[in-house]
Amino acid sequence: MSGGAVAGPDGRLRCPWGLSTEDYVRYHDEEWGRPVRGDDALFERLALEAFQSGLSWITILRRREGFREAFAGFRIASVAAFTDADRERLLADAGIIRNRSKIEATIANAQVLAGWAEGELDALIWSYAPDPAVRRAPRTVADVPAVTDESTALSKDLKKRGLRFIGPTTAYALMQACGLVDDHLADCVARGGRGTG
Repeated sequence: MSGGAVAGPDGRLRCPWGLSTEDYVRYHDEEWGRPVRGDDALFERLALEAFQSGLSWITILRRREGFREAFAGFRIASVAAFTDADRERLLADAGIIRNRSKIEATIANAQVLAGWAEGELDALIWSYAPDPAVRRAPRTVADVPAVTDESTALSKDLKKRGLRFIGPTTAYALMQACGLVDDHLADCVARGGRGTG
């Protein structure tokens, strides 16, 4: 998939990855690359990107509601209070990815973030958003990086503050998903938040 935007069933051009399933079309058109703000909302994206590591995003997307239910809506304070019984419950929950390391990291990250001031996670993550004026719109999928200087710096900063399972590639996926960067291809209908409505 090194090509440019591809016409979907409706004739509109989209990023090629956004056309493989109906779930992806909806996610691509309505969510990916749109700004996400708020500590709990960003914690959810951090957790889901960590769970996605080594897997296809569609696996996570299709289980997202299960994750939300299992992790108390990703409210930082609630997840930080999870007990050993919650850990066992999560390991038995077929509605999520039952990876002990990722479950432990999510709970540990919530415990770290519970000690932060309100808005601190949001401010920290968004402080790494590059200036959109100096970023050229990617013409093809091959033009979209997997890691950037900003994602490497964000990863280091989060790790330094005690967060786990957030390497530079995961940090960049977070930046893409949460609108810190707009990696929709130049000809994509969703570029710049244009959407498809």
